[in-house]
Amino acid sequence: MALETLSVPQLELEAVIGFNGHVFSGLRVHPDREHLIYPLGCTVILKRIKDGKQEFLHGHTNNVSCVSVSKSGSYIASGQVNFMGFKAAIIIWDYAQRKIYAELLLHKAKVEALAFSPNDKYLVSLGGQDDGSIVVWNIETKQAICGSPASAQSSGHCLAVQYSNTNDNIFVSAGSGTLRVWELDLPNRKIWPTECETGLLKRIVKCIEISDDDQFIFCGTTSGDIMKITLNTGRLSDCGPNKRKYSLGVSALRILKCGHLLVGSGSGAFTLCSTTNFKILKEVQLVKGVTSIATRGEGQQFFVGTEAAQMYRFSYEDFKAELISTNHNNAVKDVAIPFAISELFATCTEEDIRVWHIDKPIELLRITVPNITCNSLGIMADGHSIISAWNDGTIRVFAPESGRLMLIIYNAHRMGVTAIAGTRDCRTIVSGGGEGQVRVWELQHQGHRLLETMKEHRASITCIKINSNDKECVTASSDGACIIWDIVRFVSLQRMITNTPFRTVCYHPEEYQIITSGTDRKVAYWEVCDGAAIRELEASQSGAINSMHISQDGKHFVTGGDDKLVKVWDYMAGAVTYVGIGHGGSITSVKICDNNRILVSTSADGAIFRWKFPHPPSA
Repeated sequence: MALETLSVPQLELEAVIGFNGHVFSGLRVHPDREHLIYPLGCTVILKRIKDGKQEFLHGHTNNVSCVSVSKSGSYIASGQVNFMGFKAAIIIWDYAQRKIYAELLLHKAKVEALAFSPNDKYLVSLGGQDDGSIVVWNIETKQAICGSPASAQSSGHCLAVQYSNTNDNIFVSAGSGTLRVWELDLPNRKIWPTECETGLLKRIVKCIEISDDDQFIFCGTTSGDIMKITLNTGRLSDCGPNKRKYSLGVSALRILKCGHLLVGSGSGAFTLCSTTNFKILKEVQLVKGVTSIATRGEGQQFFVGTEAAQMYRFSYEDFKAELISTNHNNAVKDVAIPFAISELFATCTEEDIRVWHIDKPIELLRITVPNITCNSLGIMADGHSIISAWNDGTIRVFAPESGRLMLIIYNAHRMGVTAIAGTRDCRTIVSGGGEGQVRVWELQHQGHRLLETMKEHRASITCIKINSNDKECVTASSDGACIIWDIVRFVSLQRMITNTPFRTVCYHPEEYQIITSGTDRKVAYWEVCDGAAIRELEASQSGAINSMHISQDGKHFVTGGDDKLVKVWDYMAGAVTYVGIGHGGSITSVKICDNNRILVSTSADGAIFRWKFPHPPSA
């Protein structure tokens, strides 16, 4: 990735919709009480609580796996995952400068957890399952002081690490059958572990909290109970709750200044409980498992992140959940921007379609159809309907303001509807299916009519584009063919064949050429009149190109694919002019809005990125 992007200017990231709710303790509140800090893909996001303004920390080359903030707020540390055989980086960020302070490389494949010492002297890092080591770093010198295997050979791998609140030389690690208090011996550059005694209790610890006075360690377990350990002696003091354990385990803990404990479970139960007998004082049920609890200031307000990629705000007084951020928590399949209106856009994933405001990235509408997946969507040119293709073989048309179902076409395709497009006059829909058929539907006042079925493709249709006069369309298929159809006479006009499954196709705005791309990582230009291949560009060094879109003036096009890079190309020169780095998953869709102001990209990890499009429209 570095070689490809070294000499090319980077796209400016304007806003991000997304939150990786699967990173445990990934959501943090900065000590300045003004910013939320959380990861998404390769990016660490700083979001101002007051107005939602976002800033981005770029530096990681793969998904961020853990985040920690120092007690003073001067530093943020983030660790990443990497491919087997490669080292996973830890980046310490200077919060005031919003720049990299140090990059630390030692752990293999993944950094599991990070914790700062109370006076910002040291950072302790825990490697993942393939690494299994704990390392203490000196923040001032940016060097490793010492390291050790995280757990004894007889026990499982370590999952969590937490620093003492008062002593820079004491920290605690825990995991599968392991719970240790470590002491840093700086003169000898060693760390010495003391095993905690839990008696007959054998637990897998997911999260650790240490009381403010360093008297007790609280450990949340996968068994759904909380162990209370005396820090000085390392002995089990208490375990609870005895009667009603937390369903699907305790996944997040946070101690409040008042001495009570906030507990989040894998089932979405979020409770306030006593630290003396673990009695539940208040309880709220959230959507999906709780993965992060972050307190603001003295704990009068706290934020909770869940696996459903949602963020909630609570106040201590009323303990009511206020949903402040909603995001996709699985792969975004497609994105659509209305023709000539660049204020809204729509995205689709498993089970739902969401409409977003483009400038203030907030969700305006959600249309949910349970247990089925929306593969593709489009917004009709008049902006009055959203057309969508679903894997149950059905086409559904919704009203964009209310989400009301306006039309449903059952059994549109035998093996699911995989691609869809609407004509400019808003009277016709062209759909493609998993069986390779292309069907043309007439929209009527009270229903629909199938005009024709065209059968030449031998595999699923991946992309459909209709030309500006509504008389022709082009379809790309994973059978390695791209066909231009006459949708007035319903015959094929041209066929372009290669040995690669096509993923996407685009008409040049002047419609004398089309460009295609697919799993061979190339972008190919073709003549519309005779189907001749004109040129081929090497578009990616790794992975398929999944989506393309051409600007309204035809001078630039944008690609996105499995290499996680958004690339803006000069159409005539065939060269990359800008590259966008930040996505943590394969890019699934890219779209330029009609006024060439912004570019929207979506990815398989549920993220939506809004970039500033670098080439303003030509006069």
